[in-house]
Amino acid sequence: MNAIVEKTYGSYHFGSLWDLTDQNMRQFIRLFNTPTDAVDSPLGGRSAVTIAQLQGIGSVVIKHFTRGGFVRYIVKRNYVKWGKTRSQLEYEALQNAASLGVNVPEPIAYAYRGNLFYRAWLVTREIPQQKTLAELSIIDERQARLAMKEVVNQIETLIRNNIHHADLHPGNILVKNTDRVFILDFDKSSISRGSRIKLRDRYLRRWRRAVSKHRLPGMLSEMMRTGLQSDG
Repeated sequence: MNAIVEKTYGSYHFGSLWDLTDQNMRQFIRLFNTPTDAVDSPLGGRSAVTIAQLQGIGSVVIKHFTRGGFVRYIVKRNYVKWGKTRSQLEYEALQNAASLGVNVPEPIAYAYRGNLFYRAWLVTREIPQQKTLAELSIIDERQARLAMKEVVNQIETLIRNNIHHADLHPGNILVKNTDRVFILDFDKSSISRGSRIKLRDRYLRRWRRAVSKHRLPGMLSEMMRTGLQSDG
């Protein structure tokens, strides 16, 4: 895995495999302070993002790290820095997953601002002409069935490499042309220390809950169950 280059611009800290220019970092900072786009799809995946076209880089998605749960009503975007930031950890998780053959958005850069308390952002390349698997399953179940075959293959790769994706559901899967799928949101992912069968079962339970809760077509759960269990 290539080494990450770290740079500072003003009060912002950046890390990237790219040799970011001052212009790149100024562009990023402007976008960090741009209102985020709303996501209104089923199980919408990333809920605080900015999409922009950048000179020399192309179309990117800026993920603004925001807190969930009750604490978001008190502190929405600040985190306590203890070791690596959330954005750096997700950047490295995407790097690792891609090196193992998992289809993920290409990580461009991570950034944070602050010391003990910080805000964080992640920059990835935009995947054009795509829908979430959740959306596709509602509007075209036949195409979603075709995509599920590759979804199962991708999740099998995660399991073989003991990677636990903490929030894997049909809203965190992007489908492009039915035969290319990309897994999003590796925030809080980790290396599983238990057996692969237990890891598989965790994936199946999380997937089944999401499909049921959001009333998505049952074939999503059935194809996931039969696909993963036939492998192990």
